[in-house]
Amino acid sequence: MIGAIEFSRQVGALPVRRGPDGTLLVLLVTTLQTQRWIIPKGWPWPGQQDYASAAAEAREEAGVLGEARAASIGSFTYEKRRPSGRLPVRVAVYLLEVQEELESWPECERRQRAWFTLSDAAEAVKEPELRALLLQLKAAAEGAAPDVAAAPAALRQRPGDPLQG
Repeated sequence: MIGAIEFSRQVGALPVRRGPDGTLLVLLVTTLQTQRWIIPKGWPWPGQQDYASAAAEAREEAGVLGEARAASIGSFTYEKRRPSGRLPVRVAVYLLEVQEELESWPECERRQRAWFTLSDAAEAVKEPELRALLLQLKAAAEGAAPDVAAAPAALRQRPGDPLQG
């Protein structure tokens, strides 16, 4: 295939919780170099499932612990800056139900973290595909997805699911 782009693979966590009013909130962190808002992400960890690697990245970069869903809710692409040039990367995203926020974590001195509504998070991130994923999640969380099958599986109604309002 001529002109096909080969992407390196990363995993990312989308840390979520319900606010006091039942609104679905997402946690974003700043990048190390440019201080842009992004989700915690990184290279898959050897010997771990991707969703477990995503949860480990969330602990390391955002200081949150929780249960990651085994199925990816989507992906986005971006260009990672390297001394040797830009590297195209595709990030598989895993929903992480936050159960605990740590006061201190490995990258707490190097990153900011903040909770956003899905709309505000979509405005804060610069990656168009991540923005679209956040807006798709918002539509699914509000029950406005055009087709229940199109909604990310993680947001479909399940009895006792803490992510359901």
